[in-house]
Amino acid sequence: MKRSILAPAAILALVPLIANTVQARTAEPSAEATVNKGVVVLETGRAAGISVRIAEDLANAIDDGATRRVLPVTGKGALQNITDLKLLHGIDMAIVQLDVLDYAKQQKLFPSLEHGICYITKLYNEEFHLLVRQNIENFADLAGQTVNVDLRGAGTEITAGRLFQLLNVAVTTTNDDQEVALEKLRRGEIAALAFVAGKPAPLFRALTGEDGLHFLAIPLSPAVTAAYMPSRLTAAEYPGLVPPEKPVDTVAVGTVLAAANLQEASERYRNLANFVETFFTGFQSLLDPGHHPKWREVNITAELPGWHRFRPAERWLQRNVPVAAVPNLDQLKAIFLRFIEERQQATGEPPMTPQDKDQLFGQFETWQKNQVR
Repeated sequence: MKRSILAPAAILALVPLIANTVQARTAEPSAEATVNKGVVVLETGRAAGISVRIAEDLANAIDDGATRRVLPVTGKGALQNITDLKLLHGIDMAIVQLDVLDYAKQQKLFPSLEHGICYITKLYNEEFHLLVRQNIENFADLAGQTVNVDLRGAGTEITAGRLFQLLNVAVTTTNDDQEVALEKLRRGEIAALAFVAGKPAPLFRALTGEDGLHFLAIPLSPAVTAAYMPSRLTAAEYPGLVPPEKPVDTVAVGTVLAAANLQEASERYRNLANFVETFFTGFQSLLDPGHHPKWREVNITAELPGWHRFRPAERWLQRNVPVAAVPNLDQLKAIFLRFIEERQQATGEPPMTPQDKDQLFGQFETWQKNQVR
Protein backbone atom coordinates (compact mmCIF):
# COMPACT_ATOMS: atom_id res chain seq x y z
CA MET A 1 0.00 0.00 0.00
CA LYS A 2 1.42 3.35 -1.04
CA ARG A 3 1.52 6.21 1.40
CA SER A 4 1.21 9.83 0.39
CA ILE A 5 4.29 11.70 1.43
CA LEU A 6 4.40 15.50 1.56
CA ALA A 7 7.53 17.07 0.29
CA PRO A 8 9.54 19.09 2.82
CA ALA A 9 8.84 22.26 0.84
CA ALA A 10 5.09 21.67 1.08
CA ILE A 11 5.34 21.09 4.83
CA LEU A 12 7.28 24.31 5.27
CA ALA A 13 4.64 26.15 3.27
CA LEU A 14 1.89 24.86 5.59
CA VAL A 15 3.65 25.89 8.83
CA PRO A 16 2.71 29.61 8.65
CA LEU A 17 -0.89 28.74 7.82
CA ILE A 18 -1.13 26.40 10.81
CA ALA A 19 0.54 28.93 13.07
CA ASN A 20 -1.78 31.74 11.95
CA THR A 21 -4.84 29.54 12.49
CA VAL A 22 -3.73 28.62 16.01
CA GLN A 23 -2.89 32.22 16.79
CA ALA A 24 -6.31 33.43 15.57
CA ARG A 25 -8.10 30.82 17.67
CA THR A 26 -6.16 31.76 20.80
CA ALA A 27 -6.39 35.52 20.16
CA GLU A 28 -10.15 35.59 19.68
CA PRO A 29 -11.13 34.63 23.26
CA SER A 30 -8.44 36.95 24.61
CA ALA A 31 -9.79 39.91 22.66
CA GLU A 32 -13.34 39.12 23.79
CA ALA A 33 -12.24 38.92 27.41
CA THR A 34 -10.42 42.24 27.12
CA VAL A 35 -13.39 44.07 25.60
CA ASN A 36 -15.76 42.78 28.28
CA LYS A 37 -13.45 43.28 31.24
CA GLY A 38 -14.89 45.54 33.93
CA VAL A 39 -17.94 46.61 31.90
CA VAL A 40 -21.00 47.90 33.76
CA VAL A 41 -24.17 48.87 31.88
CA LEU A 42 -25.99 52.06 32.99
CA GLU A 43 -29.52 52.76 31.75
CA THR A 44 -30.45 56.44 31.44
CA GLY A 45 -33.43 58.46 30.35
CA ARG A 46 -33.61 59.81 26.81
CA ALA A 47 -31.62 62.59 25.19
CA ALA A 48 -34.30 65.23 25.84
CA GLY A 49 -33.22 65.20 29.51
CA ILE A 50 -29.80 65.40 31.16
CA SER A 51 -29.21 61.83 32.37
CA VAL A 52 -27.43 60.93 29.11
CA ARG A 53 -24.94 63.72 29.78
CA ILE A 54 -24.53 62.57 33.39
CA ALA A 55 -23.79 59.05 32.15
CA GLU A 56 -21.22 60.43 29.70
CA ASP A 57 -19.49 62.28 32.55
CA LEU A 58 -19.39 59.05 34.54
CA ALA A 59 -18.05 57.04 31.61
CA ASN A 60 -15.29 59.56 30.97
CA ALA A 61 -14.32 59.57 34.65
CA ILE A 62 -14.40 55.78 35.11
CA ASP A 63 -13.14 54.29 31.85
CA ASP A 64 -9.44 53.41 31.84
CA GLY A 65 -9.37 51.44 28.58
CA ALA A 66 -8.35 48.19 30.23
CA THR A 67 -10.12 47.24 33.49
CA ARG A 68 -13.14 49.56 33.77
CA ARG A 69 -15.81 50.77 31.39
CA VAL A 70 -19.27 52.33 31.77
CA LEU A 71 -21.60 51.52 28.90
CA PRO A 72 -24.63 53.89 28.87
CA VAL A 73 -27.84 52.69 27.20
CA THR A 74 -30.89 54.87 26.60
CA GLY A 75 -34.05 53.79 28.39
CA LYS A 76 -37.67 54.93 28.13
CA GLY A 77 -38.16 56.52 31.53
CA ALA A 78 -37.83 55.93 35.26
CA LEU A 79 -40.59 53.32 35.67
CA GLN A 80 -39.33 51.36 32.69
CA ASN A 81 -35.78 51.65 34.07
CA ILE A 82 -36.92 49.96 37.29
CA THR A 83 -38.52 47.19 35.24
CA ASP A 84 -35.36 46.76 33.19
CA LEU A 85 -33.19 46.76 36.30
CA LYS A 86 -35.29 43.92 37.66
CA LEU A 87 -35.92 41.87 34.52
CA LEU A 88 -33.77 42.88 31.56
CA HIS A 89 -30.58 40.86 31.17
CA GLY A 90 -27.35 42.79 31.55
CA ILE A 91 -28.59 46.07 33.10
CA ASP A 92 -26.39 46.76 36.15
CA MET A 93 -27.48 50.31 37.07
CA ALA A 94 -30.18 52.82 36.23
CA ILE A 95 -30.92 56.47 36.97
CA VAL A 96 -34.37 56.64 38.58
CA GLN A 97 -36.59 59.37 40.05
CA LEU A 98 -37.18 58.96 43.77
CA ASP A 99 -40.94 59.51 43.55
CA VAL A 100 -41.17 56.81 40.87
CA LEU A 101 -39.16 54.43 43.04
CA ASP A 102 -41.59 55.06 45.91
CA TYR A 103 -44.56 54.71 43.53
CA ALA A 104 -43.35 51.30 42.33
CA LYS A 105 -42.93 50.19 45.92
CA GLN A 106 -46.31 51.50 47.12
CA GLN A 107 -48.17 50.03 44.14
CA LYS A 108 -46.36 46.70 44.65
CA LEU A 109 -45.42 46.52 40.99
CA PHE A 110 -42.75 44.01 41.99
CA PRO A 111 -42.78 41.76 45.05
CA SER A 112 -40.33 42.94 47.75
CA LEU A 113 -38.89 45.62 45.47
CA GLU A 114 -36.82 47.12 48.30
CA HIS A 115 -34.90 43.82 48.46
CA GLY A 116 -34.81 43.30 44.70
CA ILE A 117 -32.80 46.42 43.93
CA CYS A 118 -30.48 48.63 45.96
CA TYR A 119 -28.94 52.07 45.56
CA ILE A 120 -25.40 53.34 45.15
CA THR A 121 -26.00 57.02 45.84
CA LYS A 122 -28.60 59.73 45.66
CA LEU A 123 -27.94 61.99 42.70
CA TYR A 124 -29.21 65.41 41.61
CA ASN A 125 -32.64 67.02 41.55
CA GLU A 126 -34.80 67.19 38.42
CA GLU A 127 -37.23 70.04 37.89
CA PHE A 128 -40.84 69.83 36.74
CA HIS A 129 -41.25 71.84 33.52
CA LEU A 130 -44.73 72.72 32.29
CA LEU A 131 -44.57 74.35 28.86
CA VAL A 132 -47.87 75.82 27.69
CA ARG A 133 -49.47 77.88 24.91
CA GLN A 134 -49.63 81.63 25.34
CA ASN A 135 -53.35 81.64 26.22
CA ILE A 136 -52.77 79.44 29.29
CA GLU A 137 -52.09 81.94 32.08
CA ASN A 138 -52.54 79.95 35.29
CA PHE A 139 -52.70 76.35 36.41
CA ALA A 140 -56.49 76.28 36.64
CA ASP A 141 -56.70 77.11 32.92
CA LEU A 142 -55.49 73.57 32.20
CA ALA A 143 -58.69 71.99 33.52
CA GLY A 144 -60.15 69.79 30.78
CA GLN A 145 -57.20 70.48 28.47
CA THR A 146 -54.81 67.98 26.84
CA VAL A 147 -51.36 67.68 28.40
CA ASN A 148 -48.57 65.44 27.14
CA VAL A 149 -46.80 63.56 29.95
CA ASP A 150 -44.12 61.73 27.95
CA LEU A 151 -44.07 58.00 27.11
CA ARG A 152 -45.85 55.45 29.27
CA GLY A 153 -43.59 54.43 32.13
CA ALA A 154 -41.63 57.69 32.02
CA GLY A 155 -41.03 59.45 35.31
CA THR A 156 -42.89 62.51 34.03
CA GLU A 157 -46.10 60.50 33.72
CA ILE A 158 -45.93 59.53 37.41
CA THR A 159 -44.93 62.98 38.69
CA ALA A 160 -47.43 64.88 36.53
CA GLY A 161 -50.27 62.60 37.55
CA ARG A 162 -49.47 63.14 41.20
CA LEU A 163 -49.18 66.93 40.87
CA PHE A 164 -52.45 67.33 38.96
CA GLN A 165 -54.14 65.23 41.62
CA LEU A 166 -52.64 67.26 44.48
CA LEU A 167 -53.80 70.50 42.80
CA ASN A 168 -57.27 69.11 41.95
CA VAL A 169 -56.99 69.86 38.23
CA ALA A 170 -58.35 67.20 35.88
CA VAL A 171 -56.68 67.01 32.46
CA THR A 172 -56.58 64.65 29.49
CA THR A 173 -53.11 63.16 29.09
CA THR A 174 -51.26 61.91 26.03
CA ASN A 175 -48.08 59.84 25.82
CA ASP A 176 -46.16 61.14 22.84
CA ASP A 177 -42.40 61.34 22.61
CA GLN A 178 -41.43 64.79 23.90
CA GLU A 179 -40.05 66.04 20.57
CA VAL A 180 -43.29 64.99 18.85
CA ALA A 181 -45.32 66.64 21.62
CA LEU A 182 -43.36 69.87 21.26
CA GLU A 183 -44.37 70.11 17.60
CA LYS A 184 -47.99 69.40 18.51
CA LEU A 185 -47.84 72.14 21.13
CA ARG A 186 -46.50 74.59 18.56
CA ARG A 187 -49.37 73.71 16.21
CA GLY A 188 -51.95 74.14 18.97
CA GLU A 189 -52.99 70.46 19.02
CA ILE A 190 -52.33 70.16 22.76
CA ALA A 191 -52.41 72.73 25.56
CA ALA A 192 -49.27 71.79 27.47
CA LEU A 193 -46.21 69.60 27.67
CA ALA A 194 -44.99 68.33 31.06
CA PHE A 195 -41.41 67.18 31.47
CA VAL A 196 -39.32 66.22 34.51
CA ALA A 197 -35.68 66.93 33.69
CA GLY A 198 -32.66 68.56 35.27
CA LYS A 199 -32.38 72.19 34.29
CA PRO A 200 -31.41 73.35 31.75
CA ALA A 201 -33.12 70.56 29.79
CA PRO A 202 -31.87 70.17 26.19
CA LEU A 203 -35.46 69.92 24.92
CA PHE A 204 -36.09 73.61 25.65
CA ARG A 205 -32.65 74.96 24.79
CA ALA A 206 -33.55 76.53 21.42
CA LEU A 207 -36.99 77.88 22.37
CA THR A 208 -37.78 81.58 22.72
CA GLY A 209 -40.85 83.62 23.55
CA GLU A 210 -41.38 84.11 19.84
CA ASP A 211 -42.54 80.49 19.63
CA GLY A 212 -45.70 81.52 21.46
CA LEU A 213 -44.90 79.24 24.41
CA HIS A 214 -43.97 79.83 28.04
CA PHE A 215 -43.35 77.96 31.27
CA LEU A 216 -46.33 77.88 33.63
CA ALA A 217 -45.78 78.34 37.36
CA ILE A 218 -46.74 75.47 39.66
CA PRO A 219 -48.84 76.60 42.66
CA LEU A 220 -46.77 75.81 45.74
CA SER A 221 -49.62 74.69 47.96
CA PRO A 222 -48.90 73.00 51.31
CA ALA A 223 -49.83 69.64 49.76
CA VAL A 224 -47.38 70.14 46.90
CA THR A 225 -44.46 71.34 49.06
CA ALA A 226 -45.04 68.43 51.43
CA ALA A 227 -44.46 66.03 48.53
CA TYR A 228 -41.87 67.92 46.45
CA MET A 229 -39.07 70.44 46.90
CA PRO A 230 -39.79 74.03 45.83
CA SER A 231 -37.60 75.21 42.97
CA ARG A 232 -37.49 77.83 40.21
CA LEU A 233 -36.78 78.10 36.49
CA THR A 234 -34.76 81.24 35.80
CA ALA A 235 -33.42 83.28 32.90
CA ALA A 236 -29.96 81.89 33.68
CA GLU A 237 -31.15 78.43 32.58
CA TYR A 238 -33.69 79.47 29.92
CA PRO A 239 -32.82 82.96 28.63
CA GLY A 240 -35.20 82.61 25.68
CA LEU A 241 -38.23 81.63 27.75
CA VAL A 242 -37.90 83.22 31.21
CA PRO A 243 -37.63 87.00 31.69
CA PRO A 244 -34.74 87.98 34.01
CA GLU A 245 -37.08 89.59 36.55
CA LYS A 246 -39.77 86.85 36.48
CA PRO A 247 -38.50 83.41 37.55
CA VAL A 248 -41.07 80.63 37.34
CA ASP A 249 -42.03 78.69 40.48
CA THR A 250 -41.94 74.91 40.15
CA VAL A 251 -40.96 71.82 42.10
CA ALA A 252 -38.10 69.34 41.93
CA VAL A 253 -37.72 65.64 42.62
CA GLY A 254 -34.55 63.78 43.55
CA THR A 255 -32.93 61.02 41.52
CA VAL A 256 -30.95 57.99 42.54
CA LEU A 257 -28.34 55.72 41.00
CA ALA A 258 -30.00 52.34 41.54
CA ALA A 259 -28.31 48.96 41.15
CA ALA A 260 -29.50 45.46 40.32
CA ASN A 261 -29.48 42.83 43.06
CA LEU A 262 -26.42 40.82 41.92
CA GLN A 263 -24.87 37.65 43.31
CA GLU A 264 -21.76 38.56 45.31
CA ALA A 265 -19.57 35.91 43.71
CA SER A 266 -20.49 36.93 40.16
CA GLU A 267 -18.31 38.84 37.73
CA ARG A 268 -20.97 41.52 37.33
CA TYR A 269 -20.93 42.13 41.09
CA ARG A 270 -17.14 42.51 41.06
CA ASN A 271 -17.35 44.89 38.10
CA LEU A 272 -19.94 47.02 39.90
CA ALA A 273 -17.85 47.05 43.08
CA ASN A 274 -14.86 48.19 41.01
CA PHE A 275 -17.01 50.95 39.49
CA VAL A 276 -18.13 52.16 42.93
CA GLU A 277 -14.57 52.26 44.27
CA THR A 278 -13.41 54.40 41.34
CA PHE A 279 -16.53 56.61 41.24
CA PHE A 280 -16.52 57.45 44.95
CA THR A 281 -12.74 57.88 45.16
CA GLY A 282 -12.67 60.26 42.20
CA PHE A 283 -16.01 61.96 42.86
CA GLN A 284 -14.50 65.40 43.47
CA SER A 285 -13.22 65.51 39.89
CA LEU A 286 -16.84 65.54 38.65
CA LEU A 287 -17.29 68.92 40.34
CA ASP A 288 -14.64 70.50 38.11
CA PRO A 289 -15.59 72.75 35.16
CA GLY A 290 -16.46 70.82 32.03
CA HIS A 291 -18.84 68.45 33.80
CA HIS A 292 -22.58 69.00 34.16
CA PRO A 293 -23.33 71.52 36.95
CA LYS A 294 -25.90 69.13 38.46
CA TRP A 295 -22.99 67.13 39.94
CA ARG A 296 -22.66 69.94 42.49
CA GLU A 297 -26.00 68.85 43.98
CA VAL A 298 -24.80 65.31 44.65
CA ASN A 299 -23.90 64.20 48.16
CA ILE A 300 -22.64 60.62 48.04
CA THR A 301 -23.08 60.23 51.81
CA ALA A 302 -26.83 60.99 51.71
CA GLU A 303 -28.99 58.04 52.70
CA LEU A 304 -32.23 56.79 51.20
CA PRO A 305 -34.55 55.64 54.00
CA GLY A 306 -36.35 52.38 53.36
CA TRP A 307 -33.82 51.17 50.79
CA HIS A 308 -30.55 49.23 51.06
CA ARG A 309 -27.30 50.67 49.76
CA PHE A 310 -25.10 48.48 47.53
CA ARG A 311 -22.74 46.81 49.99
CA PRO A 312 -19.41 47.89 48.42
CA ALA A 313 -20.72 51.48 48.42
CA GLU A 314 -21.64 51.19 52.08
CA ARG A 315 -18.22 49.77 52.90
CA TRP A 316 -16.44 52.57 51.02
CA LEU A 317 -18.37 55.18 52.98
CA GLN A 318 -17.60 53.46 56.27
CA ARG A 319 -13.89 53.56 55.43
CA ASN A 320 -13.90 57.09 54.06
CA VAL A 321 -16.77 58.89 55.78
CA PRO A 322 -14.58 61.64 57.34
CA VAL A 323 -13.21 62.48 53.87
CA ALA A 324 -16.52 62.09 52.04
CA ALA A 325 -18.35 64.25 54.57
CA VAL A 326 -16.07 67.27 54.17
CA PRO A 327 -17.78 69.46 51.56
CA ASN A 328 -16.27 72.18 49.44
CA LEU A 329 -17.01 75.38 51.39
CA ASP A 330 -17.97 77.46 48.34
CA GLN A 331 -20.20 74.66 47.08
CA LEU A 332 -21.86 74.25 50.47
CA LYS A 333 -22.49 77.99 50.80
CA ALA A 334 -23.97 78.20 47.30
CA ILE A 335 -26.37 75.34 48.06
CA PHE A 336 -27.26 76.89 51.43
CA LEU A 337 -27.99 80.32 49.94
CA ARG A 338 -30.06 78.80 47.14
CA PHE A 339 -32.11 76.94 49.75
CA ILE A 340 -32.70 80.16 51.70
CA GLU A 341 -33.79 82.06 48.58
CA GLU A 342 -36.12 79.31 47.31
CA ARG A 343 -37.61 78.88 50.77
CA GLN A 344 -38.31 82.61 51.03
CA GLN A 345 -39.90 82.61 47.59
CA ALA A 346 -42.09 79.64 48.46
CA THR A 347 -43.25 81.03 51.80
CA GLY A 348 -43.48 84.70 50.81
CA GLU A 349 -41.02 85.81 53.51
CA PRO A 350 -39.15 89.10 52.91
CA PRO A 351 -35.65 88.76 51.39
CA MET A 352 -32.63 88.67 53.69
CA THR A 353 -29.72 91.07 53.40
CA PRO A 354 -26.30 89.67 52.35
CA GLN A 355 -25.06 90.35 55.90
CA ASP A 356 -27.92 88.37 57.41
CA LYS A 357 -27.22 85.49 55.02
CA ASP A 358 -23.52 85.44 55.92
CA GLN A 359 -24.34 85.48 59.62
CA LEU A 360 -26.86 82.65 59.25
CA PHE A 361 -24.38 80.61 57.20
CA GLY A 362 -21.76 81.07 59.94
CA GLN A 363 -24.22 79.66 62.46
CA PHE A 364 -24.93 76.78 60.09
CA GLU A 365 -21.18 76.03 59.79
CA THR A 366 -20.89 75.88 63.59
CA TRP A 367 -23.89 73.60 63.83
CA GLN A 368 -22.57 71.28 61.11
CA LYS A 369 -19.13 70.92 62.76
CA ASN A 370 -20.84 69.90 65.98
CA GLN A 371 -22.83 67.23 64.07
CA VAL A 372 -19.67 65.61 62.66
CA ARG A 373 -18.21 64.86 66.10
